[in-house]
Amino acid sequence: MRKNYSLGVDIGSTTLKVALLDEHSRLLFFDYRRHNADVSAAAQRTFRSMLERVGECSLSVVITGSVGMGVAEHFSAPFVQEVVASARTVTHFYPDVHTFVDMGGEDSKMIFFEDGKVPDIRMNGSCAGGTGAFLDQTATLLGVDTSELNSLAEQAQTVYPIASRCGVFSKTDIQNLIARNVSKADIAASVFHAVATQVIGSLARGMDIMPKMFFCGGPFAFLPRLRKSFLDILGYTEADCTIPDNAQIIPALGCALIASESAPEVMLSHIIASFSKPDDMNIDYSTRLPALFSSDEEYDEWLQSKQTSLHSQLSTFNYQLSTSLHSPLSTLNYFLGVDSGSTTTKLVLLNSAGELVYTDYSRNNGDSFRAFSEALNRMHDKLMADPKGMSDINIISCATGYGESLLQTAFSLDYGIVETMAHFMGAKSLMPDLSFVLDIGGQDMKAIWVENGSIRRIEINEACSSGCGSFIETFATRLGYKVEDFARKACTAQHPCDLGTRCTVFMNSKVKQAMREGAKVEDIAAGFSYSVVKNCLYKVLKLHDVTSLGKHIVVQGGTMRNHSVVRALELLTGCTVAFSDMPELMGAYGAALYALQQHAKS
Repeated sequence: MRKNYSLGVDIGSTTLKVALLDEHSRLLFFDYRRHNADVSAAAQRTFRSMLERVGECSLSVVITGSVGMGVAEHFSAPFVQEVVASARTVTHFYPDVHTFVDMGGEDSKMIFFEDGKVPDIRMNGSCAGGTGAFLDQTATLLGVDTSELNSLAEQAQTVYPIASRCGVFSKTDIQNLIARNVSKADIAASVFHAVATQVIGSLARGMDIMPKMFFCGGPFAFLPRLRKSFLDILGYTEADCTIPDNAQIIPALGCALIASESAPEVMLSHIIASFSKPDDMNIDYSTRLPALFSSDEEYDEWLQSKQTSLHSQLSTFNYQLSTSLHSPLSTLNYFLGVDSGSTTTKLVLLNSAGELVYTDYSRNNGDSFRAFSEALNRMHDKLMADPKGMSDINIISCATGYGESLLQTAFSLDYGIVETMAHFMGAKSLMPDLSFVLDIGGQDMKAIWVENGSIRRIEINEACSSGCGSFIETFATRLGYKVEDFARKACTAQHPCDLGTRCTVFMNSKVKQAMREGAKVEDIAAGFSYSVVKNCLYKVLKLHDVTSLGKHIVVQGGTMRNHSVVRALELLTGCTVAFSDMPELMGAYGAALYALQQHAKS
């Protein structure tokens, strides 16, 4: 006997949710999983699990979600707005609810129910400050899984103020707390409080948030302490809430209820077969950008011709150092450069010929002093394992970066140098006739114009991170990729998406649109590389004409490990671009060169 069920599908920016109901609106099957930008693969896994559970059946299907619209269009399936689906679930299963609060990966919503009135629906704009994606970013900053934020917040002693109006500014506040050695527990609780404040302030807007309250969405389902933060601010308790069993699938349940009324039927096996052919989607490539590389061979040739290898010196000069330690000759001078940034510490050691001997890169974890001390110990263990050799070594040192003054004072380092000058010196060693230096880190950017071998102009970004590495890192993490894998995929893209020159936060809608249109992950990754460069040149630096950069550009900073960004800069400017195989260490390299230069003068 053929079974007729109703299916609700909710495809959001980060997750896929489904709910299967029988003719009595009883839940037979549900699933919740991250799709990592590959909706087809995730859907196949979900529906195959459904087939194993309930067998072949006829389904009435309705779809919702920010990415679901494109899928619905492709399969000619009915689509409803997410808030409409959620409202339907509440009115059907939870008629005593007055206030509905939903938080997804990149959006948040409130619905106010009153007898005899149409539900009042509120949705956030483009700000990510009060969404699950912001919680994912916080977990990444703290080096924990998102689910661990809940147990951390339970242990908190103090809640600190964090800017809640923008995900970018909030991230800066969190990094400042980390630098002050504030506990992860207190930071987690502070972030929950900031998120609650953001959602309440931006969505209530004059309406009274009254019991019964209904919380749904993945963050509320998996982070109960987040719900408590809302209740604490509003002055309510758990008794004032309706706690659903499956808070993460509420919109999918609403779709299934709507599907049971009028949606056309389709066999489950047909749905599985349809998702196995994602390439059948009609994709318009006319608006796409040029491929960064036509083939892997072109990429390899480009890398070999453009990148200066400094690390190749290490094996040779490490051997020379180890043998020279036992030489009866006079004391050997080595030159140490340290770049103490807000989040990382970088060390570079040169010999008297300016050749690379040792490098180190580590995260500060909020303690620049300890990070440098531990880096020195690692250098000692690596290069000076024989204590008798220590008397033959004289290290001349120079610090730069965020922790320059602290380290120079605490460790009696010989010199200090302004960060922009250190980066300039490092860049000039690669390209003596350079005209422009672009250094892009995780959340900062430095642009240096050079004329006749001297600095003519310096620009440093302020609050906007849209032209920085965190711009790519945020989305790579959100889509379930390591940054290096995401970057490599960008180099293989044949049809990069044009994501525009918008803020990190506002870029979400562009990515959703690309995903709805069937864009591949590599095309989205390459689109980000183009956007980083465009944002940097036109939004942050506000350039009107790229000819002001000159023809000889050096790029550095950790972001330039992403070769797709370097290539995008070349294509957009038409300039010759040079970079090293250690772009994240060029500030420390410049500081070491400065120590060598100053010693030569003395």
